[in-house]
Amino acid sequence: MANGVERDCGLVLFSDDELREMSGVKRGPDHMEVTCGCTSHRYGDAVGRLRVFVNGDLEITCECTPGCQEGKLTPAAFEKHSGRETARKWKNNVWVIDNGKKVPLCKTVLLKYHNEASKSANGSHRSNNGRVCHHDEFVSCTRCNKERRFRLRTKEECQVYHDALADVNWKCADLPYDKITCDDEEERASRRVYRGCSRSPTCQGCTSCVCFGCEICRFSDCSCQTCTDFTRNAKT
Repeated sequence: MANGVERDCGLVLFSDDELREMSGVKRGPDHMEVTCGCTSHRYGDAVGRLRVFVNGDLEITCECTPGCQEGKLTPAAFEKHSGRETARKWKNNVWVIDNGKKVPLCKTVLLKYHNEASKSANGSHRSNNGRVCHHDEFVSCTRCNKERRFRLRTKEECQVYHDALADVNWKCADLPYDKITCDDEEERASRRVYRGCSRSPTCQGCTSCVCFGCEICRFSDCSCQTCTDFTRNAKT
C-alpha cells in the first residue's frame, strides 16, 4: 500500500493521483472502496466503507458500532442512519478523508460515475418534447392525513418518493425539498389535478407520463419487490 491506496488487481476507476490522499482506498474486481462517514452534532461521527461501482451505483457498509446490523446502505440511507440533523443532502453530508480532512462527496471525484449514470438515465426516458416521463405523485402524512406532492423529474427525486412510499410512518416534516409541517394547508383539489404531464396539464395518466419502471425510478440497491423484479428483468 502506498499513500493510502491498496495496490491489487482490482478495477481501476480512478487514477492513483486522484486517490492518493484519500484514506482506506481499496480496489475490488468490480468496484473501489474508501473510508467514509457522516457527522451528527448529537451522536458524532458514523463511519463506514463506501463502494463505488462503474455503473454509478454507490453502496455503504456501516461500521458505526461493532456488529451494526444495517448491512449495505445507499448514501441517503446511511445519512439518515447516522442521525444527521440536516438529512436529505447526502452528497454534502457524507464525507471521505482526503489529505487528513473531511471532504464532502460532492467535492471529490467519487461521484463521477454516479453523476454520469444519472444524466444518462434522465436522457433515456423522455417524452417527445424532452421532459422526463414521470408525473407528480402524492403521499399522505400519517399524522395529519394531508396529501403532499412529490415531483419525479430526477433520480434523486424518485428516490425520495420511493422511500416515502415505503415508510409506514412518513410525515410532512420528512419532505426534504419543501419545508412544511402538518400545520401547513394541503394543496387545493383544483391544484392537485395538475400532475406535470407533458401531453396534457390535467392528465390523469397516459403513456406520456406513467412509467412502469426505468433506471430513474427503480434502484438496484433496493430490496423491495418492485425494484428487485425490475433489476432482475433488466439483466435477462
